[in-house]
Amino acid sequence: MKSCLLAIMTAGLLIAGGASAAEKTAQQEKMTMCNQSAGTQNLKGDARKSFMSDCLKKDSKMGNMTPQQMKMKTCNADAGDKKLTGDARKTFMSSCLKKS
Repeated sequence: MKSCLLAIMTAGLLIAGGASAAEKTAQQEKMTMCNQSAGTQNLKGDARKSFMSDCLKKDSKMGNMTPQQMKMKTCNADAGDKKLTGDARKTFMSSCLKKS
């Protein structure tokens, strides 16, 4: 009887512990979004460090954006830098947004 009760309690603790470990905190979510955005922009070294620092700041607008919104912003900026318009811009945006 004791071993059965102990097994049930252990299983309950493992399930409860696994559920809380799977949930991300707001800071972890923000870190994930900033990291994805930095990856989308292919940032490396000091540029990545600077971007991540700015993105993770409390008042950062990037931290409140979803990964899709950050990707859209990056692709839009890239299209603007390339001075794309019309169908060329549509094609570029479509392929840029499909990249993971």
